[in-house]
Amino acid sequence: MGDILGRMEHKNNFRSAGAIVLGMHDALVSLTGLIVGLAVAMADRYVIILTAIIASITASLSMGASNYLATRAGDNDGGHAFKYALYTGGAYMATCAMLIVPFFMFENRVAEIAAMFVIAVAEIFGFNYYLGRTRRQPYMRNFLEMLGVCTGVSIVAFLIGLCANESFGL
Repeated sequence: MGDILGRMEHKNNFRSAGAIVLGMHDALVSLTGLIVGLAVAMADRYVIILTAIIASITASLSMGASNYLATRAGDNDGGHAFKYALYTGGAYMATCAMLIVPFFMFENRVAEIAAMFVIAVAEIFGFNYYLGRTRRQPYMRNFLEMLGVCTGVSIVAFLIGLCANESFGL
């Protein structure tokens, strides 16, 4: 009986970590992409801040709700759907809040974006380090993979913002 409960607890911890990764990773990828795209296309940092806050709130609610519905529809773990939804939405919101902070602190676009990326890399590293240590698994591969995806999306967003800036004369 103890072995069964131990496996169930391990499964719940794995799903909790998965819910956090879902929220955190989506926030890192989508918000860094959005901010970089806006930063290139627009000069006003207050528009960037307001847009990032609105996008963060709506996306964290959407991510939490999506995880709730997916968990309820998925398997026998529907009883924990609300908990996983909170983990996903909370991780999304916390990640976004940290990424927006540099835009309150600096008035230089390069400093704002550089600080945002430093925070994003620190978040990615910290989470993967923690997860790797708790699971007793190497973490560097997961860190580099997550960092690569986030960087790739940000580069694409930068190019879209650059094109928008040139095309619309913003």
